[in-house]
Amino acid sequence: MNLEQTPLEARAARHGALADPLRLQIVDLLGVGDLSPTELQERLGISSNLLAHHLKQLEAVGLVSRHRSEADRRRTYARLNKGALAQMAPRTRVAAPRVLFVCTGNSARSQMAAALWNGASTVPAASAGTHPADRIEPGAIAAAGRHGVAVPLATPVSIAEVATPGDLIVTVCDSAHEEMADAHALHWSIPDPVRVGTDAAFDSAFEELVGRVEALTPLVAPAP
Repeated sequence: MNLEQTPLEARAARHGALADPLRLQIVDLLGVGDLSPTELQERLGISSNLLAHHLKQLEAVGLVSRHRSEADRRRTYARLNKGALAQMAPRTRVAAPRVLFVCTGNSARSQMAAALWNGASTVPAASAGTHPADRIEPGAIAAAGRHGVAVPLATPVSIAEVATPGDLIVTVCDSAHEEMADAHALHWSIPDPVRVGTDAAFDSAFEELVGRVEALTPLVAPAP
């Protein structure tokens, strides 16, 4: 898989600027609309000199910009730059022909993860186990069904049978991750719902996988 990152220095500078509570508050206010320095002073209860200092710091790292009013040319407005906050998020990009989710038995977490992924990304996903079970856990199928997701009825398979070069491997089980010891694999430490066996445990695992999949799918693109 190929990784590409934006300059870390720029991201670090923006995070550093927002480490000050007042500057973070300014960004919060500008996130919903443009404000003049006078309006910002009134909302923050600070002096014009202090506000000017903070705006200068935010402008220096590209978070905020100022422009003159078309009506009263003596007035300026501060605005949050488009996409400025989005650029602060982790920017690692992964190009892969397929995502392979792995747990020990390939009976619950990896199956749910693959089903979720295939409903959210154009990059295909499959699943496997380090020690495949005899069947997919009914609790996993039921939990996915309660959330409107279908887990294909299939027999669990070994990673040795299905792994192909270039796969982005994501372990969703601590045991599988530690057994494989693959430095290039991503890992999600999801508690095993099979050990507990309750609907609540399977629902909890499913919901955590939903959040993980939602966070990763925008960062994975088809391999060229």
